[in-house]
Amino acid sequence: MADVSGSQPLLIKRYASRRLYNTETSDYVTLDDIAKAIRDGREVQIVDLKTGDDLTRQYLLQIIAEHESRGETILPVDVLTDLVRSYTSQAQSVVPQFLAMSFQILRDGQSKMMESLTKPMAGVPGFEAIRAQQEAFLKAMTGGFGAPWSAPGHDDGADRAERAGDLDDIRAQLADLQAKLARMGK
Repeated sequence: MADVSGSQPLLIKRYASRRLYNTETSDYVTLDDIAKAIRDGREVQIVDLKTGDDLTRQYLLQIIAEHESRGETILPVDVLTDLVRSYTSQAQSVVPQFLAMSFQILRDGQSKMMESLTKPMAGVPGFEAIRAQQEAFLKAMTGGFGAPWSAPGHDDGADRAERAGDLDDIRAQLADLQAKLARMGK
């Protein structure tokens, strides 16, 4: 996984006392702090201060185990069982690449789904009519909030007539939409 922040991995040093020290903030951290940094998109590297050994894998597994033990299950028992089996079989050489590719596909799928949710659904039949109805409805319901404000007493009746016309338009569009939905249901 690439570091989202674009900087070097967050370096955590483990002291002989097993305390974890964040070298960026110069303070001690917990596994929950490390998990939060990872969820925020940071890459993390945990090293033993005395030996220089990379302990990242060990601590990531510990974070997962703690979440699982608290009932925050993500890994079904059959997946955990298959992982244990993969350590003693010929599948050991294939499993890491398969898991990495699977998670990359999952991340890509999530990104594409979020993009599709944020973009207008212009390809959906009737979307523009629904969007126009929503805009007119919101305008009618808010009494034109967001439009330039006019001081009380300066309403010449034209605004009220326009809002009433908008409401009539919404009613007509809603009736039209209901008729179309009724025809589609047949």
